[in-house]
Amino acid sequence: MNKGEVNAQYLVEGYLKRIEAYDKKGPSINSVILVNPKAMERAIYLDSLYSRGVILGPLHGIPIIVKDNYDVKGLPTSNGTLALKDSYPPNDAFLVKQMKDAGAIILAKSNLAEFASSGYFTVSSVLPGYSRNPYDTRRTTAGSSGGTAASIAASFAVVGLGTDTGSSIRGPSSHQALVGIRSTMGLTSRDGIVPLALTNDIGGPMGRTVEDVAIVFDVIAGYDSTDVVTAKSINVKEESYQSFLGRSVVDKRVGVVHQLFIPEESDSSVYRLMIKAIKDMSTLGVTMVDSVKLPHLDSLNKARTAISELKRDYNGYLASLGDSAKYTSLQEIIESKEYHPYLKSNLQNAQADVDIPEEHNDWGKNQELRQALRDHITNVMDSLNLDALIYPTFTYPPRLIGDLNGPRGANSIKLSPPTGFPAIAVPMGYSYDKYPAGFQLLGRPFSEGLLFQLAYAYEQKMKNRRAPEGFPEL
Repeated sequence: MNKGEVNAQYLVEGYLKRIEAYDKKGPSINSVILVNPKAMERAIYLDSLYSRGVILGPLHGIPIIVKDNYDVKGLPTSNGTLALKDSYPPNDAFLVKQMKDAGAIILAKSNLAEFASSGYFTVSSVLPGYSRNPYDTRRTTAGSSGGTAASIAASFAVVGLGTDTGSSIRGPSSHQALVGIRSTMGLTSRDGIVPLALTNDIGGPMGRTVEDVAIVFDVIAGYDSTDVVTAKSINVKEESYQSFLGRSVVDKRVGVVHQLFIPEESDSSVYRLMIKAIKDMSTLGVTMVDSVKLPHLDSLNKARTAISELKRDYNGYLASLGDSAKYTSLQEIIESKEYHPYLKSNLQNAQADVDIPEEHNDWGKNQELRQALRDHITNVMDSLNLDALIYPTFTYPPRLIGDLNGPRGANSIKLSPPTGFPAIAVPMGYSYDKYPAGFQLLGRPFSEGLLFQLAYAYEQKMKNRRAPEGFPEL
């Protein structure tokens, strides 16, 4: 843009052509629920500002795709369900507002596992069929933010926004050769995002490079008066996460969590990629501490009782819609039958659970188990003077669509969601030279700058990502 080679209109036109050619045609990855009909109007406006030397912010004129559980004023927010297909929220989600204020163009809304309910596949009642992995359209996108990941992997926009309750930023990122970060709980706002379980829900960026993700993260991170949990970010949010990119990592120490990728429980090709990534990280000057043992990890996770928060949180979201809400409760949506049949038992079970999760008999026990896991991880990191932990996001390649029984080896849900600690997913190559694979770096609370620093150093050294085949320039 500075050189006059491109402008916002050029970018919007180019990305819309790619969506038209490749989303429902050609490879047909089926990742986009709707295109913003006012995207070009926004681009023309931003170009007019730019021509006068007015730049709104670091995302000026940059097309973005957001998962369709983010409120975007003027566009419906379906959460993937027919019941909300024509639900127009009164305001932008806080993260969307931050991006718009920084000059972004909301180009489209992406498909998701309906109700953000599954890390196994990306299918909803709003969009017929599954979203497909651009690297092999027979294979899964990994889950609820899979539509965003597929869109960005296929270059339908510059970057995207996903959400992560258990795995759904980091899982789809790893299955589609992207970078994705789940922040510390309290560093990014949940306002205007359709909830699944507010104890774990987090929104964040997914992109093709660490730098792209850091640029967006600088825009969205920080305090939001409408989400009380973000008060934790005051005085600890970094002034710039981009400033960590390019810093030396020779004094850093990263612990290898081998218990999360045991050879006999891992695909051999993915396992080799993980071992290579550890060696490659050490060539950067990082001290790789091998092996780190997290005591009681499995027992602490298994001991927690499943307590649904959906009824309370979802009803709260519906109330926020005001008069525009067609339905005012989860029970009404269940009765409408306007959702994918695979969700029926899950929704009914959520409705049958306690009205106030904190009043469940095992709520206190669950919080104690979460704190115990935080303490164990922190104690191990402190005792070994570790800056981060490393482990593979998945120990197997992406499953074939429809395979719900084959091994997944999913690790995303085990450390970051129950603790609230941040984790970033980074591409580490391709199993069988075909299927994207990635590792995660987990850090202490509010250590996102350090995670970006490590991820960027590795990315720049290895340059693992390559574009999927079958999506040529138009």
